[in-house]
Amino acid sequence: MSHLLLTASRPLVMGIVNVTPDSFSDGGLHFSKDAALAHALQLLDEGADILDIGGESTRPNAEPVSEQQELDRVMPILEGLRGVPVPLSIDTWKTTVMRAAIAAGATFVNDVNALQDVGALEVVANSTAHVCMMHKQGTPQTMQQQPRYDHVLDEVSDFLRQRIHAAEGVGIPRRRILIDPGFGFGKTLDHNLTLLRHLSHFAQLGVPLLAGLSRKSMLGAITGQDEHHRLAASLAAALIAAQQGAAILRVHDVRATVDALKVWEAVKGENTDE
Repeated sequence: MSHLLLTASRPLVMGIVNVTPDSFSDGGLHFSKDAALAHALQLLDEGADILDIGGESTRPNAEPVSEQQELDRVMPILEGLRGVPVPLSIDTWKTTVMRAAIAAGATFVNDVNALQDVGALEVVANSTAHVCMMHKQGTPQTMQQQPRYDHVLDEVSDFLRQRIHAAEGVGIPRRRILIDPGFGFGKTLDHNLTLLRHLSHFAQLGVPLLAGLSRKSMLGAITGQDEHHRLAASLAAALIAAQQGAAILRVHDVRATVDALKVWEAVKGENTDE
């Protein structure tokens, strides 16, 4: 994983595998084991560099699920994907789920709660897994109820800096840490646009950045499109994030994102015809 992050000339594409009945964009589509595995393999075929498997929706107003429900959803998928040629990521904030997923072969923890669950820091420290720690304000049940910041860039940066220090404090080396500003997690449209406009600001924290903008409501607010018609907006946002230095793009539409990045990379490269 470190090798990929250090040598990739473009952002890595993380394909989303939601094993949930209620995720905002594709809830229920891949809820069965067979459907989720087929979807994961399709994303792999489309060029995903990482597969991110989640068993609990974190959309606004989502209902929490128990540890056992989440394990029942994600463990068969992790086991079914054992041996695939890309890293497997577990999208969870629960320590118990992290521990089981890492034991089943996950090498990346994608945590919207930034390792704040009891014991989460230690579980990652005692593994070789990479971790992405995200900023959010509130919980999925409350986060979009009038989120407020005095200075959103500074406040998000300060939180993520504190979590990096906490992770390093228990022995997680910086080379295994990533951060995510948490687009849509307790932010208004203006907050999200400020974060995207100044995404390169987070480079000062000294760790790679993950950006998750795919099909999000901020894009719907801008375009007027529902979540099923936000591909063009998602690609535009992904390219802006790439230009601002994002190391990983977490997306639903892998093939389209990979193609867009290929064009961006070709234009960005040296022109040998001159």
